Amino acid sequence: MFALAGPAGAQDPFSLTDPVAPFSDPKLNSFSPVIELPKEPARRSKTVRLEAKLAQGGQPMKYGLSWRIFSPIPGPDGKLPMLASSEGGSTSFDLDPGDYFVHVAFGRAGATKKVKISALQEPAMQTLVLDAGGMILNAVSGSDVPIPPDQLSFAIYSNEVKENGERGLIMDDVKPNEVVRLNAGTYHVVSDYGKVNATIRADIKIEAGRLIQAVIQHRAARITLKLVSQTGGEAIADTAWSILTASGDSVAESVGAFPVVVLAEGNYTAVARHKNNIYQRDFQVTSGRNQDVEVLRGE
Repeated sequence: MFALAGPAGAQDPFSLTDPVAPFSDPKLNSFSPVIELPKEPARRSKTVRLEAKLAQGGQPMKYGLSWRIFSPIPGPDGKLPMLASSEGGSTSFDLDPGDYFVHVAFGRAGATKKVKISALQEPAMQTLVLDAGGMILNAVSGSDVPIPPDQLSFAIYSNEVKENGERGLIMDDVKPNEVVRLNAGTYHVVSDYGKVNATIRADIKIEAGRLIQAVIQHRAARITLKLVSQTGGEAIADTAWSILTASGDSVAESVGAFPVVVLAEGNYTAVARHKNNIYQRDFQVTSGRNQDVEVLRGE
């Protein structure tokens, strides 16, 4: 139940509680009859029951919902004040007669409905349809080479392209095998394998009431670099590395005896610098084929 109250402690200029000189008028009787004003009928709250479904005709959801009740009248900040909230599945609220906005969220999916509570009758069950589903994202290298989860990340964008050529970001840094709840529709997914240039894009469609499992195929591989004195020899420490594309652009730099880097399929040159000496070797990255690239001193 919610009620509005005026400011407390305000002095009423017509109050008879202040000590003043008694007032008399011979034309008035010594007392006058008390006039009873009609009382405002009490406002009795009503219990509003709420449920949500992923799709029209589906079953009410039992968990994962976030309910919010808002007043339709904006507050001083221009926003609609939140009056009550609840987490879980189907729920109920006791509300005074009046108008309200009910919002339910399921992850990134949500639905809003305006509800009118009548003082004369009990409210009916209110059902909100989310028109939502979900997706689980994962990826492999090549056709079926598993990728360690800590080397994968996903970003989900709107499928619509803005006037500036960009898409609206919906979720960033999504982990593999994480359940993402979204409204039905098509989304643009960007998958990054490593931190260099192994990036794949795909459009994935979410259907209401369904969980989509999408596996993205990266055309990339994991490369371990080594500066050695002989083939199969021990990696030399304190080596600075640069990776160049076939066109001569630098895509990665690191320092260490055997740095590991994930590269998209293609041709590259490994450049090793050790004690003012520079060594290099051309190599090829094949999708799904993780390999060691040894650079011989003297090459």
